[in-house]
Amino acid sequence: MQKNLSGRLLVCTVVAALGGLLFGYDTAVISGADKPMQALWQTDSWTHGLVMSSALWGTVIGALIGGWLSDFFGRRKILFWSGVMFFVSAVWSAFPAGPYTMTVARLIGGFGVGISSVVVPLYNSEIAPPKYRGTLTGLFQFNVIFGMCVAYISNYFMARIGDNSWRFMLGSEAIPAFLFTVLCPFLVESPRWLIVKRRDSEGGRKVFAEINPALDARDIDAMVDGVRAECAAKETASAGQRERFFSKALVKPILLAFFVAFFNQMSGINAVLYFAPRIFGEAGFATHDALFQSAGIGIVMFIGTWIGVALIDVLGRKTLLLIGGIGYVVSLALCVWGFSTGHGSLIPWFLFAFVAAHGLGQGTVIWVLISEIFPNRFRGAGQSLGSSTHWIFAALIAFTFPKLAESFSQSAIFAFFLVMMVIHLVWILTLVPETKGKVLEDIKF
Repeated sequence: MQKNLSGRLLVCTVVAALGGLLFGYDTAVISGADKPMQALWQTDSWTHGLVMSSALWGTVIGALIGGWLSDFFGRRKILFWSGVMFFVSAVWSAFPAGPYTMTVARLIGGFGVGISSVVVPLYNSEIAPPKYRGTLTGLFQFNVIFGMCVAYISNYFMARIGDNSWRFMLGSEAIPAFLFTVLCPFLVESPRWLIVKRRDSEGGRKVFAEINPALDARDIDAMVDGVRAECAAKETASAGQRERFFSKALVKPILLAFFVAFFNQMSGINAVLYFAPRIFGEAGFATHDALFQSAGIGIVMFIGTWIGVALIDVLGRKTLLLIGGIGYVVSLALCVWGFSTGHGSLIPWFLFAFVAAHGLGQGTVIWVLISEIFPNRFRGAGQSLGSSTHWIFAALIAFTFPKLAESFSQSAIFAFFLVMMVIHLVWILTLVPETKGKVLEDIKF
């Protein structure tokens, strides 16, 4: 096994991970347009919830079909078209005619987010060596948070432009979207996709050799043979019958993918990211201060994720989930206390601790874990399952939060998230396996 990563492999993983930057930017940039759009169009809470959650509903669709599309057309082509969607959405979102055209524009961007949340971790996990797979796949989440951080900071400074500042906020995404789209054609195709889906063992061997130049021909042949052997075993086991994704053989990875995505959103992270200025406003901060605190959320999550990515191949996936899970429970309990006792000035610090726990634990681990636990033939479908589960619950939270905030106190809302994270902690301790350092074909349940 090679000791160092090749420059070609690093370039491919970094460029692919730019899809994560667009994911994060698109997710966070809308928070700066939250109240200005509602004030401009005078929408009721349900209509505004639709506008704010529209990208997430598009994300659900993108996640559901992303695995199938990447299995049929290839990882590289689908990454390119997700970049096109990001660009179109950014330009249109800056000049919407009203709430419903904004909904459509954001929906298109959501398609891109959903597809990238499936294909980027899938792609990076399939080209990365086992020793570095957690770190290289974790670059996706690192860039997600970096994109959020950039969006929050740019929102803070663009807010000074005036009444139309939100248009500049949303339109600014076109710049990184264009860069990503231009760079995607220079990526190598996933060698595992070539071998398993296209039956092109020679093409897969060439890509393995290109991104692992330090390995000799025998090592490359062993990698190709390992992928082919796993594929052949599947075909032998299913001879005479149609292979099914939802089967007894895959029940454990399916449940694991579902619950890691479910608990990720039941933490309340997307409520905080999408409605950070509103939450800080409830805590007593003025609009400009709330935007400043929102930028702080992006910076803290960036640091937490950076630490998580650095440690995921050292401590392992389960350990990071456990550390982050404890952080969730403590920080959410403090948020409940702060809102219920009127200590609003402390809420930013409690939320900073919350997003740091998310970045270190669930935020870093979710995309890595889902990308590892399914066999090669079902990895695209498995990634779609986990991603779409994540985005369905994210969309539900974003859609209902404005109405929930009218009907319940912030302390009650955060108390619900706290209860869910206590259950999450029990789940980690009892049911989550460790996948650190294993070759993808050797991860079995």
